[in-house]
Amino acid sequence: MPGAIKDLYRTIAGAIASFSVGIQYWLVVLDGGATLRGSVHFFSYFTILTNILVAVALLVPVVAPASRAGHFLDRPPVRTAIAGYIIVVGAVYYLLLRNTGHAQGWTLFFEHVLHYVTPPLFVLDWLLFVPKGGVPWRTGFACLGFPAVYAVWTLAYGALSGWYPYPFLDVPDLGYAQALLNMAGLVTAFLILELVLVAIGRLLARSASAR
Repeated sequence: MPGAIKDLYRTIAGAIASFSVGIQYWLVVLDGGATLRGSVHFFSYFTILTNILVAVALLVPVVAPASRAGHFLDRPPVRTAIAGYIIVVGAVYYLLLRNTGHAQGWTLFFEHVLHYVTPPLFVLDWLLFVPKGGVPWRTGFACLGFPAVYAVWTLAYGALSGWYPYPFLDVPDLGYAQALLNMAGLVTAFLILELVLVAIGRLLARSASAR
């Protein structure tokens, strides 16, 4: 029964994340006349990439648990890293971005789902269903690969196109020094958050074993 509950939860949460990304793509890109540039911009948001990662991490271990991808995505260190990514998505939006956009109607609704609904859904999955006691401390450093690749892409594509997904990374407006400083601050926040999650996981596992 616990396994069935976990699979049901992950199916529902993964469907919410998948549907929200798909509908947002329709509203933002397809409904306004699909272009390659519009698609590249859409998938250049860390929010979108992380929500896709969340959807895949929730659904693949359910639909293909014996696959290599299913085993990989079900590993506690991997799920801990993804939990950190999606927490940053929600926190950065709430602290820095929630009053900067011009989205309205359904676009704003699904923007809120991607920032306020999928983060707690995945964190709850992490709290309830992931064995966290054996997650190594090096997970905090290993998880920086994804944000680092994203940072390189953002700077490279921005240099070529002049477009940046977030105002705190906008090189033409801020200059490279400030943009890189902001990026370094986010990377540091990623590292601290992931280490905190590892610590919380170890404390929860120790508390559970002591009962």
